[in-house]
Formats: sequence, C-alpha cells, structure tokens
Amino acid sequence: MAGNPMDLGGTTVLVTGASSGIGRETAILLSSLNARVVLTGRDRGRLQETLARLDGQGHRVAPFDFNRPDGIDDWIRSLTSEAGPLNGLVHAAGMEFVAPIKFVRLKDAEEVLKINLLSSIMLARAFTHKACCAGPGSVVFLSSVRGTNGSPAMSVYGASKAALIGLAKSLAMELAPRQIRVNCVAAGAVHTEMLARSRDLASPEEFQALERAHPLGFGTARDVAHAVAFLLADTGRWITGSTLAVDGGYSAQ
Repeated sequence: MAGNPMDLGGTTVLVTGASSGIGRETAILLSSLNARVVLTGRDRGRLQETLARLDGQGHRVAPFDFNRPDGIDDWIRSLTSEAGPLNGLVHAAGMEFVAPIKFVRLKDAEEVLKINLLSSIMLARAFTHKACCAGPGSVVFLSSVRGTNGSPAMSVYGASKAALIGLAKSLAMELAPRQIRVNCVAAGAVHTEMLARSRDLASPEEFQALERAHPLGFGTARDVAHAVAFLLADTGRWITGSTLAVDGGYSAQ
C-alpha cells in the first residue's frame, strides 16, 4: 500500500508570517503532516503561541522583520547553519494597503513593495544557496486574487501580488534544473484578522458585496493552508510556475 503523498516527514519548512492568519494555520497543518517547521515573523510572543500549537518536535522560532530585505541573506545563512538546510519555503508574510491612487505617496508604495515583493526576491535568492536548500525544494508565495483581478483602491497592493506571479514563473524556469519548484497560491478573502479589519473599514453594504463576490462565501485560513501543503508535498512534484486560485470562485466570474 502506497504511503501518504502529502507526508512531509524528514523535511524542514520555513514559514513566514507565522504569527497569525494563513501563515499560522499553514505552520500548524505542516506540523501535522510531520514537517519540522521554522516559524518567522516580527512578534516573538505570537510566534511562541503558534509554536505551542504545533504537532511533533524540532520546531523553532526565528523572528525577522521583512521590512529589512537587505538583511535576509545573512539571516537565512545564519538560520540554516543552526537549524540545517531547508526543503521548503512558504512566504505568507505581507502587507495590505488600501488607498485610491490619488492618495498614494511614494513612501507608501515603497513600503508595500519592500515587504510584499522585494522580501520575496531576497528570500528566494537566499533559499537557493547550496548550504541553505537540501536537495529538491519547493517555494510557495502567497499571492492574492487582488493580483489577478482588478479592485478599486488596491492598485499598489494588487501590483505587488501580481508581481509575485511573474516572479514565480521566471524562478520556476531558472530553478527547475536544480529540482526546486516555485508556485503561488492566489487567495481570496478568508476569515483572518485582515478580513476583520476590512469589515471595520467598509460599510455593511460594501462588506456584504465582498462576500457575495465569493460564490462559495468567505474561506478559512485552513482552506489556503491545504493548497500550500499540496504544492509543498509530493502531490505537487510535477507542478511549477503555476498559480493556484483558492478563492471560493471569486476569479471564475
């Protein structure tokens, strides 16, 4: 009888944004699939809360502020020298930004692109160091339906998430000879703290319209985590350069 193709036993996966939302739920799911998980984000206390919810042993917390992409390379090298090489990378950390284009300042755009795009580029670069990636590897970037479908007042955020899709396609071609796969998950609106903030900012009518735009309703962080795990595991061994829409039908319209 064949084993479970989603079993991640013997692998080490770095999950960014693991202090909440999709990142936290992804880390919890990966641990249940027997991966050893390295949790990162800015808030050590919240990362420790995630750590307490993981199955198995050997996990660790490694705080880092992705507003400093120039420090990623040295940080990854130091991390892997202590924790051992990585097999997977899930970049779920990100910054949402909502503003009509006439109100966007250069420093706003620079901050969004630094956290959402430049950190992804530098993480991928660091992951490809031979001492940092063990054998076949898998990278999953958390994009968004805002990067595939237009939305008012989200041009900067949408641009940063669309760029991840282009980044994944080119990296997939570049890294295929090394058996490193690179994919995106384009998530719709899911029940997280980010969605709760959107509810506070929107009128009841606007929020109801957002939910109606998802034919299957709002999702959960676990719905997105399942897709990430699928791409990391052997179930995704023949998938690279792809973007998997996990959005309750939002982008099908």
